[in-house]
Amino acid sequence: MIEVDVKTTSGRGFTPEELAEQAADKIIAVSDTANPVIQQQARAFRKQIVTVMSKYLEQAVRSDRTTVYNALNDAGQPQLADLIRRL
Repeated sequence: MIEVDVKTTSGRGFTPEELAEQAADKIIAVSDTANPVIQQQARAFRKQIVTVMSKYLEQAVRSDRTTVYNALNDAGQPQLADLIRRL
């Protein structure tokens, strides 16, 4: 059976935190019938995963903007590059 989960935003893309939450939902699952100690450990681990992934996704966004900024500067578009840098 294939499970489909659809999430949307309005007027914007997903934030790094939102994407980290979605990824953690796919990586970590714990049964409601699991031992409460195991549930607690899994939830704590999930929280750590979300924190780490959020930080790396934020770095990925900054890195990509740097790449776009440099490409626009190299293409002779310094004003457009500066707009991207200020995002």
